Amino acid sequence: MAERTLTVNEAIEEIGLGRFQYRLLAICGASWAADAMEVVIISYVIPVIVQQWDLGSGQAGFIGTAIFIGMLVGAWFWGTITDYVGRKIGFQLTILADSVFGFLSALSPSYVFLVITRALTGFGVGGTLPVDFAVFSEYLPRRNRGWYLVLLESFWALGTIVVAGLAWLILPSAPRTGWRVLLALSAVPGAIAFFVRRHIPESPRYLIVEGREEEARQVLQHVAQVNGTTLDVDRLQAEERTEAITVAALWKKRFIRTTVMLWVAWFAISLGYYGVIIWLPGIFVERGFEFLRTYQNTFLLALAQLPGYFSAAYLVERWGRKLTLAVYLVFSGVFTYLFAVVSGLSLIVGAAMLMSFFTLGAWGVLYAYTPELYPTEVRATGMGWASGMTRIAGAIAPVLGGQLLAISLVLPLTVYAVAFVVGGVTVLLLGRETKGRP
Repeated sequence: MAERTLTVNEAIEEIGLGRFQYRLLAICGASWAADAMEVVIISYVIPVIVQQWDLGSGQAGFIGTAIFIGMLVGAWFWGTITDYVGRKIGFQLTILADSVFGFLSALSPSYVFLVITRALTGFGVGGTLPVDFAVFSEYLPRRNRGWYLVLLESFWALGTIVVAGLAWLILPSAPRTGWRVLLALSAVPGAIAFFVRRHIPESPRYLIVEGREEEARQVLQHVAQVNGTTLDVDRLQAEERTEAITVAALWKKRFIRTTVMLWVAWFAISLGYYGVIIWLPGIFVERGFEFLRTYQNTFLLALAQLPGYFSAAYLVERWGRKLTLAVYLVFSGVFTYLFAVVSGLSLIVGAAMLMSFFTLGAWGVLYAYTPELYPTEVRATGMGWASGMTRIAGAIAPVLGGQLLAISLVLPLTVYAVAFVVGGVTVLLLGRETKGRP
């Protein structure tokens, strides 16, 4: 009797979780921390640059918007192109662009140069996010997938904590040059990650749907050896492509409900999160905290993100992806609104920490949930275009916040709170559960 053949899914299940996935988690995680530094850092340097270059509020807001414009183009470009040419090329080039242009922005001689280099930095960051999740998810056995995908997102909190600590140490002591040092330092982790990423092989799921069976067998054999397991790669069977690689494929009948849900959820969480995070130091000053205390409080908020990620990572394997994401989004909205209306040091900081806890937990679930909802052929495309909604909202949020803060503090935070709740309700109504599914 002939021995049963294997699909790539089944081969990954047989190999199991081991050193290969742990190394990949560390490599992707380091890149995520670097990306977080590049995105969040602007909220710390904007007040210093505004004062030094005598910028108006519109110019200040556009510095924050520039990186999101770049991230939008990067997410759509790299998300789609890596479904055509493979994960590995995007896996390397996105982090390179992130690091090179991030460093060049530290040397900016003018406002225009700074805006352009931050946009190009965003082009790299926007590609890193969907490509990394496509790569990592395609190497994970299904029983470990939810936990480890959320765990990967938790490295964003690590980058946020590092940049908050660096801002706290550098900016008060070097008010004129500190912002350049901070931007230069944020480019270092990405440069290191670029050289390490060269050793990660192409995704075997991508190879098999491209008809490159022999290469897929070699990669799976390598993963099995690193994990200390055995796999009869000759049993691997070819798989036919089931979806065309086009953005239009995301709007086919089988995906349309999923695509609507994801685009709304990504837009809503980004409007709320980036609206708050970009203006957070300014909001703390508005609430009456002095400059140094502002850095201390934002550092506490960064620390609150870690238990948010870990709790979400636990619950996605207990409650499932859909319910966990909906609950965390709704509570993000609740505590964002409370942050706007409560008074007193302990209540303000407490509400802000809970807002950070639930918002970053929701981010973790959303990044784990999205690649599970599309097949291999359009996974990076679906991830890239969904995360593109984040970049649109991220570009809007700083400008919107600047305009609404001129009216009152409560108004913009209420808008951001409503966005979170709308995202949560949309997931609850339109989402489908992927826990335990291949």
